[in-house]
Amino acid sequence: MMLRCYVTDRRSGDLLAYAARAVREGVDMIQVREKDLPASQLFDLVCRIKDLAAGGATKVLVNDRLDIALAAGIDGVHLPEDGLPVGRVRPHVRLLGASVHSVEAARRAEVERADFVIFGPVFETPGKQPVGIEALRNVVRAVRIPVLAIGGITTTNIQAVLDAGAAGIAAIRLFQME
Repeated sequence: MMLRCYVTDRRSGDLLAYAARAVREGVDMIQVREKDLPASQLFDLVCRIKDLAAGGATKVLVNDRLDIALAAGIDGVHLPEDGLPVGRVRPHVRLLGASVHSVEAARRAEVERADFVIFGPVFETPGKQPVGIEALRNVVRAVRIPVLAIGGITTTNIQAVLDAGAAGIAAIRLFQME
């Protein structure tokens, strides 16, 4: 079974409509990644997405905001590599993900008890240099926790990341396609 994580970006369209569709389609996780929103607006958005996911299997995480996760009562937090320490956040949440950009960072996240890591960008994506399939394969081999590939994921390259050993994918645009 391939894990799927929809990473939000409200600048790309109707975020709540995309989130509702992701829930209907059984996406495993929605990572609310609206870094520039003030706390009150982010809290409101997280609560609205939590309501959309209520009663289903989709888990809701917020990017880098333990306070919002706890206040909203959502499943967990996803930490950027330069964010809060995984080990310090671990005791407070049911589900904890971490973005990583190297084998060393993936190993550190695993030791600190992250549930999964998101690695990339694997393929070409706006404004970022891709690391490639071989780098993904190296991270997958280095840890025992699930590794999700991110960055330029399309329907035509999903099989390549799965063949490299990824447990699944994380994406923005892929989940916004009609």
